[in-house]
Order: sequence, then structure tokens, then C-alpha cells
Amino acid sequence: MTDDGGWVSLFSGGKDSSWALYRALCRGLPVARLLTVHAETESYMYHVPATDLASLAAETIEIDLVEVDLDAAGADQTDSGARGDAEIEPLERALRDLDHEIDGGLAGVIAGAVESEFQTSRIEALCDRLDVDLFAPLWQRDPRTLADEMLDAGFEIRLLAVAARGLDESWLGRTLDAAAFDELEVLHDEYGVHVLGEGGEFETLVTAGPHMDRRLELDYETEWDGVRGTLRITDAWLEEG
Repeated sequence: MTDDGGWVSLFSGGKDSSWALYRALCRGLPVARLLTVHAETESYMYHVPATDLASLAAETIEIDLVEVDLDAAGADQTDSGARGDAEIEPLERALRDLDHEIDGGLAGVIAGAVESEFQTSRIEALCDRLDVDLFAPLWQRDPRTLADEMLDAGFEIRLLAVAARGLDESWLGRTLDAAAFDELEVLHDEYGVHVLGEGGEFETLVTAGPHMDRRLELDYETEWDGVRGTLRITDAWLEEG
């Protein structure tokens, strides 16, 4: 990987993008920007819940954040592949702009992809078009090993949304500790739930970690329809330093 230029870390505030960023910082990659893509309702490519909190998380990381609105990109597409391709376009435009803004240009992109070929193939193609490197340290790693590494590093992970059999309202707002991951492994055996929620089975927010200088605090209410649910964040703030 090149040492010239700066890196952009795709960042939602969730565990996977946060872990990818953390591993990049540990490796010494010069991360020049975080980049969050906001989707209003649903997306085939991006994390959706509570991305508005990414700016607070970025403040604790002390790396400038760039925010991109997905708007209606791909909404008129009925084919999933065409929609994924359309959703990449706003990200590509933002990265091309950053290539001119970052000292030395854009060196590479950091992504928290775990197993999704749908997402990763498009990000790889994007990096090829931009002629930059891709750093994806979670890619095809064992899910429980990754979970344990996150906990061992000091990540505090909260559940924002659940949408899988076996995950009821009691999981909303729960902190994912070793016992929770043990339960998720049981749910994987019973129902096929992915230990890291790959495929949108659950969504997370990292509220504390070694890459953050302050904890992110939340007030929230739960919204549950009997099958799936989300946290409705009523207030969020940074712990006093």
C-alpha cells in the first residue's frame, strides 16, 4: 500500500466501520477523512440507522467528517444490482472531490466489509476506477474472532436495530458483551443469525473505544412492531472530558 496521500474511511459509527478505522490507525495509515453516507429509509449498500450520530463519534476521533446524502439514488431501480451500482455513484463523486482536497491526493479507502460480495465487489470496482488501494481488515474473517477482538480492544457496542428471528425487543439498546455474543452464536445455530449481524439482521453503534477520546451517551425509546425494531434516539451527547 502506498504511503503517499491520505486515506478515507467509510464510517457509519457502527462496529464494522469503526473496527476497520481502528485497525487502519493501528497500522499507521494516514486517515485524512471519515465519510458517512446518509440514507433516509433503506439502502442496499450502506448502514442506515442513526448515521446522524456519526458526526458526534467523529468529534471524539478527531478526524474531519464528510457527509454524503444518498437521497433517491437507485430508488427507481427494481433490480438489486442496478440499485447497488446507483448507490455507489454519490460516494464516487465525493471521493473524486476529496482526491483534489487531500494533500497528496487520495491514497485509499477503508471499508468494514465482512462477507457481503454485493457490497465489497462494488467498493473494489470503485477503488479500481479511482486507482487507489482498499483496506478491508474484516473481510472474510471469522465472525466470533472479530467480535472477541473488538471486545478485547475495549469497544463498547450498542444495538440500534434488530430484524431477525430470535432477536426480540429486549435486544434493543443492549450492549454487546461476551455473553451477548455467546447468545448470538446459539441463535446462529438455531435460526442462522449472523454473529455480527451481516445482512442487516442487526445494526450497531460504537459508543466507546480506544480510538475515541470520550464516550457517546444516548437517551432513547424503543420502537417494536412485533417482528423488528429500532431505537429512536431522543438525545445524544459526549461524556464530559
